[in-house]
Amino acid sequence: MSRITAVTSGPYAPPAPARELAVPSTDGARLHVEVHGPEDAPPVVLLHGWTCSTAFWAAQLRDLAADHRVIVYDQRGHGRSPLSPVCTTRALADDLEAVLAATLADGERALVVGHSMGGMTIMAAAERPRLRAHAAAVLLCSTGSSRLVAEARVLPLREGPVRAWLSGRVLGSRVPLGPVTPLAKRILKYGTMGARSTPGMVEACARIVHACPTPARHAWSRVLATLDLDHGIRALSMPTAIVHGSADRLVPPVHAHSMAAGLPNCVGLTELPGVGHMTPVEEPELVTGRIRELVTTYVTGAGEPASVRIKEGA
Repeated sequence: MSRITAVTSGPYAPPAPARELAVPSTDGARLHVEVHGPEDAPPVVLLHGWTCSTAFWAAQLRDLAADHRVIVYDQRGHGRSPLSPVCTTRALADDLEAVLAATLADGERALVVGHSMGGMTIMAAAERPRLRAHAAAVLLCSTGSSRLVAEARVLPLREGPVRAWLSGRVLGSRVPLGPVTPLAKRILKYGTMGARSTPGMVEACARIVHACPTPARHAWSRVLATLDLDHGIRALSMPTAIVHGSADRLVPPVHAHSMAAGLPNCVGLTELPGVGHMTPVEEPELVTGRIRELVTTYVTGAGEPASVRIKEGA
């Protein structure tokens, strides 16, 4: 995705990076990587989700880059990272390790944050030595480890095999999304965002999602349909926090509670009332604030561990 496809003004317009890299993964796939902020600042690594790109983190980049070194990259097939023939959870883990190796010094510790498929990438890499060496803590936003299609509530149908089958067909469709029209934005908002999302939020997300190439969207939908990373949750031994929207239809809050129960070192589940799947866009200040807390507590060591916080929502 070129920068022109994202919004170009306002809080959701992606800022220019301090530097860009093309990082090769294990199988030779090339990953577009950006580094924002001062080189000597505490590092944060942000991983976007399915059909998104580095532009998804625009609000966090604008805030955090003032006093953090923020590393973002386009997952293979997304943004400016070309689609590879290999689309697997193993490849996601390989890619994360490659980015960590290219951007962090030996022994350097960072906060690693994943939204949706980005969180699944972290789970897939949970037992990898490089993630264990570099991740001082993890933040999982609006993600799940298994049963994604079975639990999805994008279609207003009773839970069961019919809803699961239809959800799989919709989410795995090969039909191009086409231009960003008022109808397309209404559909996107219903499926992925909370009712209080502003037009600017919806516009930003629609431009990012519609820019994802159809072959990449379809290829990764097949991986997500059969996802089983429950073992990855159990292997995330570093302090791990969760942020999830109570109105998330795509990955409902049942996933957040299941992950919190399975994590060896869960340091908080924050459930955001009325918020949908796009938590970093829908609640940018809260998500950014949680990132800052975790960096202070676990990366720089300047704070006290936050207590477990759960916000119940309507």
